[in-house]
Amino acid sequence: MACKNNLVVKQIIDLYDQISKLESLKPSKNVDTLFGQLVSTCLPTDTNIDVTKMSDEVKDMRSNLIKLCGEAEGYLEQHFATILGSLLQEDQNPLDHLNIFPYYNNYLKLGKLEFDLLSQHSSHVPSKIAFIGSGPMPLTSIVLAKFHLPNTTFHNFDIDSHANALATSLVSRDPDLSKRMFFHTTDVLNATEGLDQYGVVFLAALVGMDKEAKVKAIEHLEKHMAHGAVLMLRSAHALRAFLYPIVESSDLKGFQLLTIFHPTDDVVNSVVIARKLGGSTTTNGVNDTRDQSRPVGQAKETVASGRIIINNISGTN
Repeated sequence: MACKNNLVVKQIIDLYDQISKLESLKPSKNVDTLFGQLVSTCLPTDTNIDVTKMSDEVKDMRSNLIKLCGEAEGYLEQHFATILGSLLQEDQNPLDHLNIFPYYNNYLKLGKLEFDLLSQHSSHVPSKIAFIGSGPMPLTSIVLAKFHLPNTTFHNFDIDSHANALATSLVSRDPDLSKRMFFHTTDVLNATEGLDQYGVVFLAALVGMDKEAKVKAIEHLEKHMAHGAVLMLRSAHALRAFLYPIVESSDLKGFQLLTIFHPTDDVVNSVVIARKLGGSTTTNGVNDTRDQSRPVGQAKETVASGRIIINNISGTN
């Protein structure tokens, strides 16, 4: 197994070397091929590789690779958001053509997964959801709004005004989502007033590209979210941690960890769900039936339907 693991890591390092030498990370045949190979290499979960225990050299490479992946993902979303937005000139609804985005099916699966997990920990449908780091293609908000939460309003926050302009154009022709999707241009660390109005807050995987920045964002949300509100985060497991940052339970001070869910299919991101501790147990359509004074129990790890799930045993699953 050690030899196999070393071979996989070597493959990832080789791909990193090639990607880091690219003149541009904007969509092209070469860029698409290299990142496609990288994702395929990192998808297997039947490995005991722990990226946090690797050499400093590999850790530095991983940190740089995550940033490159984030940059490339941003360019990919901009590219397809621009194409979809151009359909407005033809009097078409861009949301009717989302399937041209290469990873749209993954977002459909991830949206269903996150909705199901959220439903397990909420007895009320949230009336308002905030998504921090929504980007030019706010697909999570779109999928949840279209297929799972038809009466919920979504407030999308991004630091990039151009990304928000592209995202706004995507929903502008849709008679339903144009009334339920709102976009705010701000840095998450500047977002203070109003965060306590959301029953659920999503933090995108690429908000906080390293551990320090991720923890800083989480700490800020902990200060300003409502007591009892749910925080949904994206993480990564096994080799997939070469693509996205890891969120650990120790990063969630002031929150009760509810679930860590590691998909083993082509949905790359793990899902982490936590609840803001203290105060009232009902917040904007999210009801917490737990005794908040109880200590957080130890987590247990099980395998169900081909996916690894870690649930807080002190809570209701």
